[in-house]
Amino acid sequence: MKQILVSGVLGLFLSLIGTPLLIRLLARKGYGQMIRDDGPKAHHSKRGTPTMGGIAFILATLIAYGATKIITGNKPSVSGLLVLFLTAGLGLVGFLDDYIKIVKQRSLGLRAKAKMAGQLIVGITFAILALNFHDSRGQSPASTKLSFTYDFGWSIGPVIFVIWALFMILAMSNGVNLTDGLDGLATGACVMAFAAYTVIGVWQYGQWCGAPVSANGACYEVRDPLDLAVVAAALMGACFGFLWWNTSPAKIFMGDTGSLALGGALAGLAICSRTELLLAVIGGLFVLITMSVIIQVGSFRLTGKRVFRMAPLQHHFELRGWSEVLVVVRFWIIQGMCLAVGLGIFYAAWVAAS
Repeated sequence: MKQILVSGVLGLFLSLIGTPLLIRLLARKGYGQMIRDDGPKAHHSKRGTPTMGGIAFILATLIAYGATKIITGNKPSVSGLLVLFLTAGLGLVGFLDDYIKIVKQRSLGLRAKAKMAGQLIVGITFAILALNFHDSRGQSPASTKLSFTYDFGWSIGPVIFVIWALFMILAMSNGVNLTDGLDGLATGACVMAFAAYTVIGVWQYGQWCGAPVSANGACYEVRDPLDLAVVAAALMGACFGFLWWNTSPAKIFMGDTGSLALGGALAGLAICSRTELLLAVIGGLFVLITMSVIIQVGSFRLTGKRVFRMAPLQHHFELRGWSEVLVVVRFWIIQGMCLAVGLGIFYAAWVAAS
C-alpha cells in the first residue's frame, strides 16, 4: 500500500508545482484557448487562457509512477504500463489537435478523420497488447469476456474484443472531452472516478486469485490489481493538483491533450480491472453529458427541434441562468452519487459471490 500513497502524493505535488510553470510557458508563447462563437457569451472572456494543460498532469502521472517504482523497489507491471501507454498515446493525439487550433487559429483543430485515425491506432495497439503478456497463472491484462464486476459469459473472441475495447476508449475519451466545457468540471469528476479505481484496485488485491484466498474460494481474476491502483492513485493526485489551477476562474485549460488522455485512462483501468460495464456507472456524469449531445443531434435531425437550449448539457443550464460555479458544483454532486452507486454495486457483487 506504500506504493499507492507515494504515487498519489507525488502525482499531486508534481502537478501542483508543474502546472504554474506550464502556464507561464504557454502564456509566453501565446498558446491561448480558442472559444467557439456559438458558445455561451459568458465564455468569450476566457479567450486566450492557456490551454494544453493536460501536459502537466500527464507528465506528473508518468513521473510519479516511475519514481514510485524506484523509491519502493517494485517492478512496473504490464497492466500499469499499458494503461499509461493508452493515457499518453491519446494525450499525444489531443496535443496535436490543440496545437493545430492554436497555430492555425481555428477552433476545430485536427480534421475529424485524422483525429479518429490517431485514436484508432492507439486504441487498437492497446487492445491487442492487452490480450498478450500472460503471467504465470495464464492471466493477461485484458480478457475476451465481458465484465461488470467480474468476467461473465462466454469469450467474445479477440476480434470482437478489440472492437469492444475501441468503443469503450472512444466513448470515454470523447465523453470526458464533452464534459470539459466549464472550469474544473471534467477535472473534478475525473478525480472522483480515479479515486474509485484506486479503491477497486486495493480491494481486488486484497481478494486476489494470485494470493491465498478464503475458504470459499471467491477471488478476483485480475492480472495486476495493486499496480492498477498505483496508476489510478497517480492520476487522481495529478488531477487534484491540476484542479487547483483549473478551478473557476481557470488559469489554464486541459484541452484535448488532457480530456482524451483522462478518458483513455478510465477505459484502460476498466478493461484491465475487469469492470468494463461498471465504468458506465462510475463515470455516470460523462455518460449523461454524452447522451445529451446524442439526444440533441438526433432530435434536431429527425424533427428539426432541439431538446436542450444548447448541448452538451452543462451549457443548457448556463443558458437557463445558472452560474458556472453552480453548474460545476451540482454536476460534481451528480458524479459523486454515481461514484457511490458504482462502488456500492461493486461491493454488493463481492458479498453476493462470497
